[in-house]
Amino acid sequence: MQPQQFIDKWKAAELKERAACQEHFLDICAVLNEPTPAAADPTGEWYTFEKGVGKEGGGKGFADVWRRGFFGWEYKGKRKNLTDAYRQLSQYREALANPPLLIVCDLNRFEIHTNFTDTVKEVHAFDLDGLADPKNLAKLRAVFTNPDDLKPGRTQKQVTEDVATRFAKLADGMWARNVPTDAAAHFLMKLMFCMFAEDIDLLPHNLFLDTVAASKSDPVRLSKMLTDLFEKMAKGGFFGRDEILWFNGGLFADADVIELTKTEIDQLIKAAEADWSQVEPSVFGTLFERTLDPAKRSQIGAHYTSREDIETLLEPVMMTPLRREWAVVKAKAEKLAAKAKGKKTGSKEKRAFESAVNDMLFRLAHVTVLDPACGSGNFLYVAINLLLALEKEVITYANSHGMSVLIPAVRPTQLRGIEINPTAQQLAQVVIWIGFLQWMKFNGFISPSNPVLDPMITIENRDAILDLTVPANPKEPAWPDAEFIIGNPPFLGDKKMRAELGDRYVDAVRKLYDGRLPGQSDLVCYWFEKARVMIEKGTVKRAGLIATQGIRGGANRVCLDRIKQNGDIFFAWADRDWVLDGAMVHVSMVGFDNGTDSQRQLNGLQTSKINPDLSLGVDVNLSHFLLEADGVSFIGITKGGDFDIAEALAKQHLENAGNPNNKPNIPHAVEIDGGWIVSKRW
Repeated sequence: MQPQQFIDKWKAAELKERAACQEHFLDICAVLNEPTPAAADPTGEWYTFEKGVGKEGGGKGFADVWRRGFFGWEYKGKRKNLTDAYRQLSQYREALANPPLLIVCDLNRFEIHTNFTDTVKEVHAFDLDGLADPKNLAKLRAVFTNPDDLKPGRTQKQVTEDVATRFAKLADGMWARNVPTDAAAHFLMKLMFCMFAEDIDLLPHNLFLDTVAASKSDPVRLSKMLTDLFEKMAKGGFFGRDEILWFNGGLFADADVIELTKTEIDQLIKAAEADWSQVEPSVFGTLFERTLDPAKRSQIGAHYTSREDIETLLEPVMMTPLRREWAVVKAKAEKLAAKAKGKKTGSKEKRAFESAVNDMLFRLAHVTVLDPACGSGNFLYVAINLLLALEKEVITYANSHGMSVLIPAVRPTQLRGIEINPTAQQLAQVVIWIGFLQWMKFNGFISPSNPVLDPMITIENRDAILDLTVPANPKEPAWPDAEFIIGNPPFLGDKKMRAELGDRYVDAVRKLYDGRLPGQSDLVCYWFEKARVMIEKGTVKRAGLIATQGIRGGANRVCLDRIKQNGDIFFAWADRDWVLDGAMVHVSMVGFDNGTDSQRQLNGLQTSKINPDLSLGVDVNLSHFLLEADGVSFIGITKGGDFDIAEALAKQHLENAGNPNNKPNIPHAVEIDGGWIVSKRW
C-alpha cells in the first residue's frame, strides 16, 4: 500500500475504535512492508494484538498492539483525547516489559512517546496529512525496525544540570545584592516549583513563562503578578482568565516576593524556558542546594550521589522485606484467583481475592520511612519512588485480574525527616513533592487535587542528636517512629568535631551519650546508636545508614558491637565509593535489625554472619591479650604532631651533662637526613 492510499482511506473512515484499530495497524504494516503480528509471531508470545486482553482471569487489556522490546500501541476513536490512551499505556508499561516506545493513535493522529531509561522523554507527533513526509515515515519505520533511532540524545541528569546552571545565574544576582539567604532561598524555591508545575501541566500551559516575559521591563509589575499567582496557588482561584489549582503544601503559605532586577528577570526567563518536567529528582536536591548556598556554588559541576547509589542501600534495607511480603500475598492471591475463575462479581471467592490484594495496597500506603539527616531529600525521594513502583506493580496485577482501576495511595506524607539546615529542610519538601508529582504524570496517573500538595510537617528542622532548647539542660531528642530508618548522616571525625561544632556542643554530646559510646567516637556513630535503640524498643524494624570506613575499628566500632549485642547486621558494604561535597570518598554501608532476618549479605555476597568490623570468618576483635607477651614489646613512639627544634638547641640537649647520671646524650644519637636515631656518636 502506498502512503497516499493509506491517507485517503483513513481520512474517509468514520469507524469506531474497536471496528477499525486492527485494520488500521495492518494497513500501516502494508505501507512499511513490515510483517503483521500473526505473520511474524504466530504464537503471540512477543508480538500480538490485544496484549493482556482475556488473560489471567479476564482482566482489561494492556495494549491494542504490543511488540516486545519495540512498542506498546494504544488506539482511540477519531478525534478522541489521546492523553487518556497514553496514560493507560504508562500505567501498564511494566506489564508490557517496559518497551522503549509508547504509541497512541486516534486513526488520524500519531504520537510516538519515547520511554528509554534515564533519558528525557520526547514526543514525535504527526497526523495523516504528514504521514507521507519522508521524515515522519522514517520515524514510523524506526518503530518497527530500530527504536534506538528515536532515542533522545540527552539524559535526565544532563537536563537537571542544565536547569541548575540557569537557576544559579538567577541566584547570583540576589547574593550580589545581599538579599538575606533564607528569604532568597524560599522565594527561589517557589519560582522553581512554578516552573516545574507549568511543565507537567499543573499550571496552565506557559502561564508562568508568559507572566514573567510580559513584565520583563517592569520589575514592580512582575512582583505584583507573582504575589497574585502565589496567593492563588495557596488557596486556588483565578489568575486572570486561568483557573489555578489549590496547591497548599506550606510552600505557598506566604506570598512573599523579592523584587528582581531587569537582569535577573532575563535570567528567570531563560530558566523558565528549560523543560523542568524532565529533571531527575534523585540529584535535583543536591544540585539546587549547591545553587542556593553560595558556599557550595563551586560544587555545581562536581560529583553527586546518583539514584543508583542510594538504591544500593534502600533496596536491601527497605524493599527486600516488602517484596517478600508481596510474594507471599501474590502466591495466596493466585490460589484465590483460581477459585474465583468464572464466578460472578461480588461472589465470596472474588471478594476473598480482592481482599488479599487490597490488604497489600493498604500495607504499602502505611509504610513509614525516616531519614534523620535528610539534607535536601534525595534519600526520601528515592524511598517514595520505590514504594510507588511496588504499589504500581500490585495495582497492575489487580487490574489484570479484573479488579476495578485503582490509583496509588502512597503519599509523601508517609516520609519523615530531620534536618538542621532550614534551607535544606524546605528544599527537601519541594524535592519530594516534585518527585511524586513527576512520577504520577510519567506513570499515567492523575495528580491529586484539592489540594495538590499536603503540608509536609513530617520534615522537621532541628538537631537530630542534641536538644539545646534549654542550653543549661541538654537532652537527647526523640525521633519520630517509623518502620525504616535510612540515610547518610554527616561525616565528621572525632578530631575535627570541636573545631567544627565547638567545645560546648561536643562536651554536651559526649556527656549525654556517655556509657553508650566512647568519647572518641566520630559524629556519625550517634545516628547508629539512636537507630539501634529504636530497633531495640520495637519502634523501628530496620535501619540502613552510611558511615566512613572508620566505623569498622577503634572507638567507632563500639556502635556496631552494640548493634550485634541486641540485634544483628544483615547487610553491609565494607568499602564502597561514595560522594561527599562533590568529591569521591570511600564509605561503609550498614543495614541492621533486631536479628530476625536470617539472610545476610556482605559486599554483594551471601553469608551466614557479618562481624562488627564488617568482615567474614573469625571475628579477630574477640581475641584476648596474651599475658605471656606483657612487657615483651611495645608499639614505639607515635608522633602526634610537629616537633622540630633548631640545630643549636638540639646540640645543647645532646651535649647536656646535667643528666641524673652526669653523662652526655651524644652516644645515643646519630644523624640521618637531619633526624636523630639510635646509638652512635655525633
